[in-house]
Amino acid sequence: MKTLKNKIALVTGGSRGIGAAIVKRLAKDGATVTFTYVKGKAAAQALEKELLAEGLIVQGVQADNAVAGELGQVIETLIKTHGAFDILVNSAGIYIGKAIEEHVLEDYDQIFAVNVRSVVESCLAAAKHMNSSGRIINIGSNMAQRLPFAQGTLYAMSKSALIGLTKGLARDLGPKGITVNLVQPGSVNTDMNPENSGHADYQRSLMAIPKFGRPRHIADMVAFLAQPEADYSTGALFTIDGGSNS
Repeated sequence: MKTLKNKIALVTGGSRGIGAAIVKRLAKDGATVTFTYVKGKAAAQALEKELLAEGLIVQGVQADNAVAGELGQVIETLIKTHGAFDILVNSAGIYIGKAIEEHVLEDYDQIFAVNVRSVVESCLAAAKHMNSSGRIINIGSNMAQRLPFAQGTLYAMSKSALIGLTKGLARDLGPKGITVNLVQPGSVNTDMNPENSGHADYQRSLMAIPKFGRPRHIADMVAFLAQPEADYSTGALFTIDGGSNS
């Protein structure tokens, strides 16, 4: 069933991993999806080709969330084309893992430019141009609330910022019928965090269900929150981590 038919969606960081799974799911649910990518042009083109062959409506656009204004240009074009949009998924993110003594302020700038500032930029645009009954879904991390290992301080800090942003926006945009929620993945098998890495066994030891999630687990939650039936869920945190934070 095409539950998102005639809905216009924007997914940042959509060429691979969790982002690509979200693009696929929203498109298969009937949405017209624009997604951004930075360097993964081949992956973005392959995703486009796959979904277009299924008769779905998708478009990949190269934009670096770390560069001020690039995401804004994508949103401006989207609005000029469609007039407004209905679904925003902020999936783009970066992780720079270092001992705290090795970090420099440029690491902070880069992490926060992608993980926080670009999310604020897209959410501000959504506040102005999103249709009533719109959906904003931010992708955070379970590390925002529990960091069981070292070398993730700045990343965890950036994802913690999304909690405050999500809750505040839920209050601001609720009267317009726009919901704002935060999905917090744990260990998901992607090229950024493969289930066969040297750190994987330790991650599994933290879980109540000791196995890595799949990108579809996150995409399924995003798809639910994007549905019309999710109109009473807002300002909420949905942690999908196999019980790591339980």
